[in-house]
Amino acid sequence: MRKGLISGGNWIVDHVKLIDTWPAQDALASIKSQAQGTGGSPYNILVDLAILGAPFPLSAAGLVGDDNDGRSILSDCRNRDIDTKQLLTTTEASTSYTDVMTVESTGRRTFFHQRGANAMLDVGHFDFSNTTAKLFHFGYLLLLDRLDTLENGVPRCCEVLKHARAAGLRTSVDCVSEDSQRFKAIVGPTLPLVDVLFINDFEAERLTGLSLGRGANLKRSAVVEAGRKLIADGVKQWVVIHFPEGSYAHDAQGNSIWQPSLSLPKDWIAGAAGAGDAFAAGCLYGIHEEWPMSESLKLGVCCAAASLSHPSCTAGVRSLKDSLALADQFGFQTLPA
Repeated sequence: MRKGLISGGNWIVDHVKLIDTWPAQDALASIKSQAQGTGGSPYNILVDLAILGAPFPLSAAGLVGDDNDGRSILSDCRNRDIDTKQLLTTTEASTSYTDVMTVESTGRRTFFHQRGANAMLDVGHFDFSNTTAKLFHFGYLLLLDRLDTLENGVPRCCEVLKHARAAGLRTSVDCVSEDSQRFKAIVGPTLPLVDVLFINDFEAERLTGLSLGRGANLKRSAVVEAGRKLIADGVKQWVVIHFPEGSYAHDAQGNSIWQPSLSLPKDWIAGAAGAGDAFAAGCLYGIHEEWPMSESLKLGVCCAAASLSHPSCTAGVRSLKDSLALADQFGFQTLPA
């Protein structure tokens, strides 16, 4: 019986700065506090799963620089019992980092990213030949230069997903919220190789061309149509779309589930960096353990709520028991009709 999760892609050190306001160009904003934390889909998700107390092996895959940040990442993973045999080191580039600017009053964040070693990550850095893991989570597409490269119209990241599936792993994918027109060219061809697709509302709009709306103007019918379209475009099992008010999952059999986010007080939210990865980590916990998707989504929004309590990506995440307890503490929002 297969067991365990491998997560590969972007390994990043985040420099999180809490600012009083988002300034106009040439204007000043004050940094109220700052912290260093985890960044990138695999790093955040593996740390989140370790904190949750995942009862299955966790393994890392990717590329870091031969520097203090890279050694810090490796040490952190080992201290959390995350296998690092495939988290490789290069002397040709520094470890990637991101300056995360989070507005104190809203929790909204903006990212200034230095690609570093992640830009060099390629198909040959992944080896699934001897794994007995159950799941492979891959992210972020659109932020992995060599793997995003098109060859005969197909991005190289497809080869990684093909190898994972051929080795017997179920695949999940996440992408970055890049303000570009590259979604269909790079993410689109991967969809037939993906069992579970995690995307936020912005990414769903870019990938489908549909307008989903925001907040009280969320168009539930458009969210449903986006789920249907992405299944039709090839996603094998589940499309999971998340947004501040909640999440929506649509499967290949036409089943759909809505899950509202927790009803959090404003003073709970210290920053939104990492909340999407925390949501995905909670869902992946449930998916690995063969929970119903409804229960996986519930854990996902609870993990996201916990993450929001701290400005870094993973420091707010709690154990499985304490994460689920937040639902009893705060209850759920009412989704727009």
